[in-house]
Amino acid sequence: MQYLITNRLRRFLLFVSFLTLISCAQLSSKPLGKSLDKPLLIAPVVTAPIDVTPVEPIISKNAPVTSIVEKNLWQRLFALYQLPPIINKRVQAEINWYVKHPAYLQRVQKNAAPYLYHIVNEIEKRGLPGELALLPIVESAYRPFAYSHGRAAGLWQFIPSTGRAFGLNQTWWYDGRRDIYTSTHAALTYLTKLSTRFDNNWLLGLAGYNAGGGSVSSAMRKNSRLGKSTDYWSLPLHKETKHYVPKLLAISTVLANAEKYNITLLDIPNAPYFERVDIIKQIDLARAAELADITIEELYVLNPAFNQWATSPSGPHYLLLPVKKAAHFKELIAKLPDSQRLRWVRHKVKSGETIGQIARRYRTTVSQLKQANAIKNNMIRAGKHLLIPTANYNDALYPNSVAMRKDAIVNKTRKGHRVEYYVKPGNSFWSIAKQYQVSVRQLAKWNAMAPGDTLKVGQKLVIWGSHSHPNANVQLTSINKHQTINYTVRRGDSLYLISKKFKVTINALKRWNTLNKKYLKPGQKLKIIVDVTRS
Repeated sequence: MQYLITNRLRRFLLFVSFLTLISCAQLSSKPLGKSLDKPLLIAPVVTAPIDVTPVEPIISKNAPVTSIVEKNLWQRLFALYQLPPIINKRVQAEINWYVKHPAYLQRVQKNAAPYLYHIVNEIEKRGLPGELALLPIVESAYRPFAYSHGRAAGLWQFIPSTGRAFGLNQTWWYDGRRDIYTSTHAALTYLTKLSTRFDNNWLLGLAGYNAGGGSVSSAMRKNSRLGKSTDYWSLPLHKETKHYVPKLLAISTVLANAEKYNITLLDIPNAPYFERVDIIKQIDLARAAELADITIEELYVLNPAFNQWATSPSGPHYLLLPVKKAAHFKELIAKLPDSQRLRWVRHKVKSGETIGQIARRYRTTVSQLKQANAIKNNMIRAGKHLLIPTANYNDALYPNSVAMRKDAIVNKTRKGHRVEYYVKPGNSFWSIAKQYQVSVRQLAKWNAMAPGDTLKVGQKLVIWGSHSHPNANVQLTSINKHQTINYTVRRGDSLYLISKKFKVTINALKRWNTLNKKYLKPGQKLKIIVDVTRS
């Protein structure tokens, strides 16, 4: 009898356990969002005394978390945030600036729209902080054609040397620093390397991206010797670098708390905007736009790395195209004969012509002329014919080629008569500017270059002016013998050495810079007015 009761009790307990398991399974199958008072939103946590409460997401409170990630790229991005939630005076100052400029925030979002999905995707693949997707706002306002006087270019603002160090080729045809695909890969690799250098401290890594890892390490060693903290906020960094990280933290906070700050987030779909399409070999960009059924301007938005009227003959052999247009483009380009990729011109060499002159005339390179015509050296004979690849259409149809970008700048700032000057051996910006009585900055700006850029023999420069120059039969600007430069004091500099270097007096240096002390500090900025006729 006791055995029977025990057996029945055991079966009853098993039945109760079974019912409990079924109930748990039913509960676990409900969408996560149903059990939450608010949808999941990861936003910067704000330290006292400033209160920044995470805002309500744009979508319905009852929507499951998965729908947030699927439908809205911003919420997906905010969920990837990893940087420390710091708001201090420096960060708050940047927040205040962004909040006072809502039109700017709208503009940078529009700029970012074609590229943001790709960048968020790459960041998520690497497990990096989502805030890095907003770094191009700080660097370039998400403008791929942004170019600084420090010779930095592209969304991620690589200078030439750093770009080359991370595999970004820079040729007459192509500048990898503006390639959306490869520059993003390079930037994230560089940022990861810098973070690792500073023991996964992302604030120090970001400072290194702006100022160079060596500068940050040097500032840390200096603080360490003085017994001071070596965190980012305590380091004696340049003014730009001191504002750099706060700008990123600020834009990250403002966008994640858009409703609180009365900022409208653009609806950017959580879906690819472009597809990377193999084009096999060189193609005229206008022809590619025609095949893709998009405007040439749309093509340049996604492919800003190409400097000329065609892709580079040596690669990369791909184009980024809108997802909706990619499939049809692939079908058409697979059937496209080589004769329709580029327009070929048959040129008869004239007496005295050089291969360099012919290349400039047809806007191509000597190397491509030699390759197309199996020429081993630079020798060509009068009367012979050359086959030359050239643009299918006139220059105006390639609005973002180097030539048209320069013309746009020149037309905006031109004064007087236009002069074309071809660089000779030994020329520099300084010597040409002095010869034509214009400033180095003007000369560089007219040609979409920076004053520190290297000139190549045979390169064409445009010069504008209205004053007759005694050494040339052209119209030039009035004489401007004095130029103002900003000089950064180096270790070992003194007022005496600087005055000798720039051929000015010590009293003039003191007057221009209101200097009361005898000694200078490395990194100090000085204004110097230079007489270029005495160089």
